[in-house]
This record gives sequence, structure tokens and C-alpha cells, in this order.
Amino acid sequence: MEKIMFFVLPLIALALAMSPIFIALYRKHQGKPANAKRAVIANIASFFGIMIMTTILPFTNAFAETTEAVANAAGMITDEGIKYLAAALSTGVGSIAAGIAVGAAAPAAIGAISENEKLLSKALIFVALGEGVAIYGLLISILILFG
Repeated sequence: MEKIMFFVLPLIALALAMSPIFIALYRKHQGKPANAKRAVIANIASFFGIMIMTTILPFTNAFAETTEAVANAAGMITDEGIKYLAAALSTGVGSIAAGIAVGAAAPAAIGAISENEKLLSKALIFVALGEGVAIYGLLISILILFG
């Protein structure tokens, strides 16, 4: 039973997370217009479904036999590996998001400054806020590694 739950529960979580996309693709395939209200409801329902699953899952003891020693012997991912993966993802995603934010804010700031030079300080603040996202990602990765 535990081995079934080991594979079925993540698949259920994945299906819940992907359900808004499935609904949108199904409606497009039928030629119906996109309904924003249904998309928001499906997104909220999938979010709460995943939250309920992640709350209930630790109480089922589905993953009780995968201890650190078993994971090391089987060559599975350990807590140390997850920690490095989380640190890398927080830095990488934060940097990519900062690049997107600055890529959108900088041209708009340059255009605003070219029309009105008094907007220089306000425009630089928005560009700096985009750079702050990368700093926050780096800070979170430092806290994960050394915290």
C-alpha cells in the first residue's frame, strides 16, 4: 500500500496543478472562448487541493521507510542534496526574474526620462526594485545553505 501511495500521491498533486491548463486546452479544442472565471476557480481549487495533500501526506507514513541510511544505500536524493538544489533554484529563479523585471523596466524608464528629466529618480527606483529580486534570491540561498 505504501509503495502505491509513493507513486500515486505525487501524480494526483501533478494532476491538480495541471488541471487549469487541461481545462483551458479542452475548451480551446472545443472552440469555446476562454472563461477567466472558470480558470480562476480551477486554479484556486487545485491550489487548495495540493495544500490539503501536503498537509495530510506526512500523517499517512507513506514515506516512513525512506530514512537517510536507506536513501544513501539506494543512491537516492538525500536531505543534503535537496538543500543544494533549493539553494541553486532560489538563486537561479531570482536572477532570471530580476532579468525579466529589469528588461521590462529599463526601456520604460529610459523613455520616460527622455520625455521628462524630472522622472529620473522615480524611474531608477523601479529599475532598482527589479534588481532587488536577485538579491533576495541570493539571500534565501545563503540562508538555506548556512541557516
